[in-house]
Amino acid sequence: MQAVQDKEGIKRYLITLHVNGDSYTRVVKANTLLVNVLRDDLDLTGTKKGCELGDCGSCTVLLEGKPVNSCMVLAVEADGREILTIEGLAQNEKLDQIQEAFVDNAAVQCGYCSSGMIMSAKALLTSNPDPTEQEVREAIAGNLCRCTGYVNIVKAILSCRKSEEGSE
Repeated sequence: MQAVQDKEGIKRYLITLHVNGDSYTRVVKANTLLVNVLRDDLDLTGTKKGCELGDCGSCTVLLEGKPVNSCMVLAVEADGREILTIEGLAQNEKLDQIQEAFVDNAAVQCGYCSSGMIMSAKALLTSNPDPTEQEVREAIAGNLCRCTGYVNIVKAILSCRKSEEGSE
């Protein structure tokens, strides 16, 4: 990461983010949050800004495959690292299995928490393709939903388990 000074003498940093398979180079202040770069600079608005305190999970993205609250990660900390946002899940205009499961199981109401929930679920299913209900609930514990009561969200995630394949 290269440090540069602007006209006012403020130190800024040249960073490269690898987001959804593409690389982006930006100049940011030391205190710039990853959520702000994703939303404001890269126009990836599927990553929601909620509490901005790391409590709600609406800004969850995968950083090197691990779910993180992007409102708690400095952009400079993500320099050179792989980031996956909700926009990067669909491939060739086909929704990811988890996105389809959320639709099929009516796991979306207002939708504000959905991208964070889906990203947390994606991380879980990648590391544990056959989670128990308790493991699903633990994986999404950092994602708040004020609409659904979580029943259909858990049902959607469980429908993506390896043990569920072929049982339809």
